[in-house]
Amino acid sequence: MNLLAFDTSTEYLSLALMRGDAIFTFDTLAGQAHSQIILPQIQTLLNEAGLQLQDLHGIAFGAGPGSFTGVRIAAGIAQGLAFAANIPVFGVCTLLALAEASGKNKVIACFDARMGEVYHAAYEKISNQWQVVREPGLYKPSAVPQLNDGGWVGAGSGWQTYPEDLALAYKGQQEMVLPELLPSAGAILSLAYPVFARGEGNLAHDALPIYIRNRVALKTVERLQGLKL
Repeated sequence: MNLLAFDTSTEYLSLALMRGDAIFTFDTLAGQAHSQIILPQIQTLLNEAGLQLQDLHGIAFGAGPGSFTGVRIAAGIAQGLAFAANIPVFGVCTLLALAEASGKNKVIACFDARMGEVYHAAYEKISNQWQVVREPGLYKPSAVPQLNDGGWVGAGSGWQTYPEDLALAYKGQQEMVLPELLPSAGAILSLAYPVFARGEGNLAHDALPIYIRNRVALKTVERLQGLKL
């Protein structure tokens, strides 16, 4: 199976291309240049793999939550490529991709959502299948959902930005923290592969972002305060 996966929900650009058993990857700190880098780099990976866009069996992307601009870029690129080549798509929650990227079985995925909030979800892998323990949501770091047991691994930028709040919230329940972990395209590819293998990909117009936070703009006073979405 030939699959393309990418994520632009953070300041990093992550790409992964599968051709049968071979995986081709590209990761870089893109800052705000995702839209300038992603299409040429996708073409580079296709060239390396000896594939044309029409040879792909599916396109997976990090649907969010994350940077509003970033998740819109990912959804737009997925839609455009899928329409052009009549390829199915599948959007993967970036919090779940973070759990997959951790290589652990019990993960509290937490991104810095700016404005003093975090995107949060908790997952447990049972019989090699991820189960949702806490649905993705937006919270103040001091008000994240409680969990009933221990052995959890904290992953994502939320643990880097708000280490004290989250450590207090899960005192005695976390065994380690991976604050610099990102939702890699490789993890997105792993999560999407069984979906495409079952023939359950979506139509191009269903490549939509997952926002969680409804606000897509700041007030003037908030911008002057240096806040970011």
